[in-house]
This record gives sequence, C-alpha cells and structure tokens, in this order.
Amino acid sequence: MIGDPSIDGDPDAALVRAVAEGDEAAMRTLVARMLPRLLALATRMLGDRGEAEDVAQETFVRIWRHAGGWRQGRARFDTWAHRVALNLCHDRLRRRREYPAEVPDRADDGPLPDAGLLAPEPQADRVERALQAIAARQREAIVLVYYQGLSNREAAAAMGLSVDALESLLARGRRALETLLNDMPERGAREAGA
Repeated sequence: MIGDPSIDGDPDAALVRAVAEGDEAAMRTLVARMLPRLLALATRMLGDRGEAEDVAQETFVRIWRHAGGWRQGRARFDTWAHRVALNLCHDRLRRRREYPAEVPDRADDGPLPDAGLLAPEPQADRVERALQAIAARQREAIVLVYYQGLSNREAAAAMGLSVDALESLLARGRRALETLLNDMPERGAREAGA
C-alpha cells in the first residue's frame, strides 16, 4: 500500500519502494507531496527562485534514479531527500564563490529614480534578506528547523552533525539574524534617505 504510515514508522517508505520499482504514479505522488517543501528549502538556501526550481528538479531526478538505495531505518526518507537537496544547494553556492558575478568598477551613489516612492518593505522580505546574509551553515540549520519543520535530530542528520553542533549553529544563527534585523533599515526608508 502506497503511503501507509504504519510501515516501519516512515510515512514515505511504501511510496519510495514503489518509486524504486519504477512506479511513475508513485513518483508523481512523491513529487506532489514533497515539491513545495524542497522548493522552499532551496529558495531560502540560494535566494533565487530559478536556481531553486533547478535544484528541486534535480533532487527528484536523483530520487527517481536512487530510490532503491535509500536505507529504511537509517534516516527518514524526508531527511534523506532534504540531504540530497542541501548537497545540490551546496554545489551551487560553491560555484558562486568560484565564479563570482562580475562587479562594476564603480557603484552609482546617486539616489534611485524611484527614491521616496517605494512602500516600506514587508517584514518577511527583511527577514529573507537577513537570512541570505548570515553564514551558510547557520542559514541551513535555521531553514531546516524553523521553515522546513524538521526536528533537531532530523536536521542534524540531514546536515551530518551532532544535535549539539546543530543547536550551536541555531543559537549563533538566531543571534546573527537579530543583529542584522536590528541594524538593517527598511528598504523604503533606506532608499528615501539616499
């Protein structure tokens, strides 16, 4: 039975077994179930919706190809899928550092044409900008626990850390976010004052 949560405690176990046997309907069900969460994870990790969609697609391709390699009992399938998506995000973040975007010689310090016309930035956008500014591992821990809803144990497993190490990253990440949000002017106010 596909999606029977009673099988060995993992609600995805039967579905993943069906995917491993080449069941396309099971794969469609898995994609429908997991896509929003994996897309949200990749968007928060990368800060780019287009790249996040590519990561989500590649994650499902890998799940399709390697579902038979998932070892039930070692980690929940959801944790394993998050690990695959995180690895793909890390690859992209590493490439960004190796091939940084070209920076113009001199920044234009003048006010933007629409300065003063912009509405104040919503709080969620400020938090998203601050999240993109903290260290990648801290961001990863915060996204897994507070946005993806993984337990500390599941997030630690997805990141390949001990629970103590994860909790340390969470504490440092929360402090970094708080500092950034306290120091960060709202976009509309900043541009109006320019």
